[in-house]
Order: sequence, then structure tokens, then C-alpha cells
Amino acid sequence: MENNNAAQPAAPAAEAPASNNKRRRALTALASIVVVAGAGWGVYEWLVASHYESTDNAYVQGNVIQITPQIGGTVMAIMADDTDLVKAGQPLVQLDPSDAKVALDQAEAALAQAVRQVRTLYVNNASLAAQVSLRQADIVRAQSDIARAQDDLKRRQALSGNGAVSKEELNHSETALANAKSALAAAQANALAAREQLTSNQSLTEGTSVEQHPSVQAAAAKVREAYLATQRVAMPAPVEGYVAKRTVQLGQRVAAGTTMMSIVPLNQLWVDANFKEVQLRNIRIDQPVKLTADLYGKKVEYDGRVAGLGVGTGAAFALLPAQNATGNWIKVVQRVPVRIALDPVQLKANPLRVGLSMDAEIDVSQKGGKMLADAPRDSALVQTQVYSKLDHGADAEVERIIAANLGREMTRKAPAATSPNHHGAPAASQAQPG
Repeated sequence: MENNNAAQPAAPAAEAPASNNKRRRALTALASIVVVAGAGWGVYEWLVASHYESTDNAYVQGNVIQITPQIGGTVMAIMADDTDLVKAGQPLVQLDPSDAKVALDQAEAALAQAVRQVRTLYVNNASLAAQVSLRQADIVRAQSDIARAQDDLKRRQALSGNGAVSKEELNHSETALANAKSALAAAQANALAAREQLTSNQSLTEGTSVEQHPSVQAAAAKVREAYLATQRVAMPAPVEGYVAKRTVQLGQRVAAGTTMMSIVPLNQLWVDANFKEVQLRNIRIDQPVKLTADLYGKKVEYDGRVAGLGVGTGAAFALLPAQNATGNWIKVVQRVPVRIALDPVQLKANPLRVGLSMDAEIDVSQKGGKMLADAPRDSALVQTQVYSKLDHGADAEVERIIAANLGREMTRKAPAATSPNHHGAPAASQAQPG
């Protein structure tokens, strides 16, 4: 019995080396797995992961076009509501046109009056020229009267020595000569005044026609302005898109510039991906981007490209920017928005909405591009032709009013005024003193 008890402790001692060997093999295998995994991760990081920069801090952005009236008025009709699709040029809101029509009537009346007043200026040229000729004739007549009075006075002075002419008759002759000289001075003053009136009137009509006269053009501009106001009572959609945030109500009195609704063209969307500042060193313009939206998940993938990098961090343009120079400072990694352009065909097949979350992954393997744009844009980013057609009927309206108030004799361009001589009177009307 004693021998059996002495032999029993030898069994655990024999099992200990075998257990240590198993543990050593397990640790070796685990270490090998860790080394292989680390090496694999290193190879993946070097060959694959280092060629991509990704972020889930990315959101869909787009043009949110505010619809605002160009004139004030009362809302009479609303032709579009939230979520509605509208085409470019489609009326969205109609204002009461009564005030605009009254203003147009006033402008048309002012234009008609201006045309008639300018016509009067041209007619006065002929009347004032006739007045100058009449005053010149008065001068000639006064000069003849002086010559006759001088002859009468000379004859009476020659006869006064032998008593053939009385002293009283000689005084009458001298008085007649003085009166004739006074009449000549008056006639010359009247002629000068007539010439000045003619010159003044000619300065208002010289070198232009009734249609091109400044007074008529100023009144015509008022008509065009009023005509535009009548066209602006209906607010068209500038682009095709979907209505969002309608705030205007029927019967509301709106002022110019009041936001009534917004239009979002879903074919003009892009993604702003906010990358950390340490991720920007390899990002370049035109690098390819793979994007997925939380709306569709991984089953829908968008192909984009880097369109540009922001020129400041989000904190720099925040409403209340951080003041790191005050108080205790904690470093926060900043993010810079990177604009990513989307494929319009993919957008049409799988529409996105403004504000949706996106995951963006940029392939940065090609680093030959630019970090910032080096040339200005050579064409308009977006444009519309909707508003350019509003004034097409204004010129026709102006021409109609001018033609209706322009006399038959004035339909042709007014002839050039007679060139005045150095005294201001027409050369043909100048009379030589007798």
C-alpha cells in the first residue's frame, strides 16, 4: 500500500510538460495570427486604404431659389403648392393688376402729352422765324422814316433863313426825326428779342426728331417701366423644379422682395463632404468619388468627382466663430467642405433631396490635379431667360402712343433748323439798312 501511494504524485508531473507545450503552441499560433493580420493590414493600408479618403460627414446641397415679387400687391391666386413640380416660366403667384394698370394709363397719358408739347416746339420754330422777319421789316420801315424825316428837316432848315418856314414847323420836323429814331431803336430791340426767342426754341429742337426728343424719351421710359409692372403681377418659375416652403397666402398684401415660396431644382444638386484637415493633403480637383446615400443604402452608388475645396473651415464661417485666444484652449480637429459634383443621369434615376446624409469616398491615388481653381469661370453657372421676355411688348406700346399723337406732317424726321447768322436771325430774313 505504501508503494502505491508513493507512485501517484508522478502523474501530474508528467502531464505538466505536455500542458506547457500546448500553451506554447497556442500562444505561438496566436502571435502568428496577429503578425499575419498586422502584416495584412499594413499591406492593405499601403496598397489600398492609403489611396482613399472617406467620411460620413457629407450632405446633399442644392440651389434653393426664393420666389419674391418685384412689385408690391395683393395676392389674387396661388398656382403651386409644396411638393408640386413646376416648369420654367409657369405662373406661380398672381397679384392684383389694378394698381399697375392705373400707373400704365398715367404713363401713357404723360407720353402723349410730351409728344404734343414737343410738336408745339417744332411748330413754334416757323412762327418765331416769321416774327424775326416781321421785326426786320419794322427796322427797314423805321430807317425809311428816319431818312424821310432828315430830308424834311434839311429842306425846312434851308428855308428858315428867309422866313418861308416858321419856327414852329421847324420844331415839328425835328420832333418827327427824333420820333423816327426812337421807332428805329424800338424796332431793333424787338428784332433782337425775336431772334433770341427763335434761338432759344431752336436749341430745344435742333439735331433731333420728335420721337428722339429727350422729353419724349423720358416719358417713353416711364411707359416701359409701367408696362413692366403690369407684366410682373404674375410671378413665373425661373427654373424647373419642386416647390418648397410656401408661405404666401391668398389675399396677403406683399411688398417687393417678400419671400413667398422656394423652388428646388433636383437636377442641380451636389454634395458637400466635410473632411478633416489631416485628410486634405492628397485631395485634388477632378478626383473620382464614390457616394452612397442613407436613403437608398449600399445598393445604390453614385459616381461623382471633386469640383472644388472650400477656402475656409466650417468654424471660420460659423455665425458665432470660435475665439480660441480666450479661456482654456482645447484643440478640435477642423473640417473643410469639399464640393462633389454628381452625375445628372444617376440623379434622374435615383433622385436625392437637399439635406440628405451621404457617405463619400475619394480615390486620391492620382495626385496630379489642383487643390484650388486657377482660372475664373468662363460662363454663367446657372441662368434663366424667363424674365428677359417681359418687356417685349413695351416698345410696341410706346411706338403706338407716339404715332397716335404725332401729326401727319411730323411723321418724317424734322428738317434741320435754318442756320442763324452772327446776329441770331436767319440769313434769308436779314434786311439791309436803307
